[in-house]
Amino acid sequence: MPHDTSLLAMLVMGLVLAFIGGFVASRLKLPPLVGYLLAGVAVGPFTPGFVGDADVANQLAEIGIILLMFGVGLHFSIKDLIAVRRIAIPGAIVQIMVATLLGASLAHLWGWTIGAGLVFGLALSVASTVVLLRALEQRNTLDSINGRIAVGWLIVEDLVMVLALVLLPALAGAPGGEGASGGAGEIALALLVTLGKVALFLILVLVVGTRAAPWILERVARTGSRELFTLSVLATALGIAFGSAALFGVSFALGAFFAGVILSESDFSHQAAADSLPLQDAFAVLFFVSVGMLFDPGILVREPSAVLAVLAIILAGKSVAAFGIVLAFGYPARTALTVSASLAQIGEFSFILIGLGVTLGLVEAEARDLILAGALLSITFNPLVFIAFDGFERWLRRRPRLLALLERGGDESLSRLPDAKHGRFRHHAVVVGYGRVGRVVGRMLAEAGLPLIVVDKDRRRVEALRERGITAVYGEASTPGILEAADIAQARLLVIATPEGFQTRRIIEIARELNPEIDTAIRTHSEAEVAHLEGQGVGLAIMGARELSFGLADYALRSLGISKTRAAAIVQKERMSGEGGAFERRPDIPPGEAPELRQRRGDDEDAA
Repeated sequence: MPHDTSLLAMLVMGLVLAFIGGFVASRLKLPPLVGYLLAGVAVGPFTPGFVGDADVANQLAEIGIILLMFGVGLHFSIKDLIAVRRIAIPGAIVQIMVATLLGASLAHLWGWTIGAGLVFGLALSVASTVVLLRALEQRNTLDSINGRIAVGWLIVEDLVMVLALVLLPALAGAPGGEGASGGAGEIALALLVTLGKVALFLILVLVVGTRAAPWILERVARTGSRELFTLSVLATALGIAFGSAALFGVSFALGAFFAGVILSESDFSHQAAADSLPLQDAFAVLFFVSVGMLFDPGILVREPSAVLAVLAIILAGKSVAAFGIVLAFGYPARTALTVSASLAQIGEFSFILIGLGVTLGLVEAEARDLILAGALLSITFNPLVFIAFDGFERWLRRRPRLLALLERGGDESLSRLPDAKHGRFRHHAVVVGYGRVGRVVGRMLAEAGLPLIVVDKDRRRVEALRERGITAVYGEASTPGILEAADIAQARLLVIATPEGFQTRRIIEIARELNPEIDTAIRTHSEAEVAHLEGQGVGLAIMGARELSFGLADYALRSLGISKTRAAAIVQKERMSGEGGAFERRPDIPPGEAPELRQRRGDDEDAA
């Protein structure tokens, strides 16, 4: 019997077109998100050709929202926010108020209701965290004081939007809400009931969840099963999100956010983020595709002036407001320009908020089209905004009087990064794998009084190390986020004591992205891999079996009457000839093409 393939068709077409669109956007130096949205437009009902199933797309989008919000909660850091609280909290709140007022005023000119104007203005006020992080990473300013302020600013914006997602259904459903009659008392009562449910949910989540979820994940981690751990992370995110909606009437988004917050301060946060990232990325792409499906490109022709007005609020209104706010708090113009450029776009929270507004009947579909048009254009222009603001800063530098006038009352200490989360370790060694080999290396480093951080995927081993006072990070070093937790950017040496070829290459790649100057010492089981690593300029690559053969050969030579000095010379000659298993980096050997990897598993000593 023929069966329904709408889900499969939506998945295939959505992901394939998103890949094509994202790749093209990336080649054009645009954020891939632009390509994902255009892929949605291509499979939407407003363009010819294949039309995706809207119901299926919406359900996939819900999963995307849950995983997106789970990721936001998982990366939410109170420490990061506290470090820049002086500017981020009041600045973000004032900027949201200004942008909301501008959006609501524009909506009033169009004859919209107050409720519609409020939702529209809020959707315009919040920038995309995804776009911001990418822009700051490309400019290598993510860990600077300016980057940290911009990220903290967006954390506050996200928290305000989370609160808005809680209150909007109450406002829409209350007697006296949109399209209904009633007094302020009835609206207040509805809000109190909603806030009471949310409070009960938060109590259960923060009191019970913060104990139960890490306890469960700890037991799962002890099994050593990567699949079970990944499944437990996803079950936590989806389970809390669904339970919050079913039992407390709280949105999926809010439930998923607090599921992430529960795990954010636990030992499992880095590995949980790494394990959930691939699925999060895939469904986040489908979320943006589903948003694009709702966009009617005809709005660009029917209402060009309205689109330009929306774009003006995003690019100019928000940026000017943020620029003035940051300067008013005594920060330099450079900081003000970085924050302003960072906020000159809107993204995922805007889509979630305006979508909820349309679902609740607070705004018309036209508002969603305007928000989507503003998002597409602002994200596309955002790299140009950064370039323009760089030029404006240079222009200001050539006019010191004007610059001094703008920065009057500034505090030089504000240009330094307070309470940095990094720097706990500096010039230390990161040892990946603490089996037989890693244990010996770690012991010797500790004996010499040298600082080290151990990264290991065995939960029991990590717990034992911490009990002995050794800093250890639980997780797979080849997944993003784990080496960052080991402060790899400040490390002097990376020691990889696990002989897993492909993962070793990935670990080196991640480490060098974060710390291009880091020295490396690698263990492997393959001659071909040793040659490849030497060609990549590693400090030391050792093949365990060959080192064993050198030890035996050295003893055999001395046993047969060869002097200790000559025996050592013979072994060293063999070692450096290219036939041995330990290669030290030599300036006279240029990096060559990597030979085909023929990794021999051998005996996995780290399993012992």
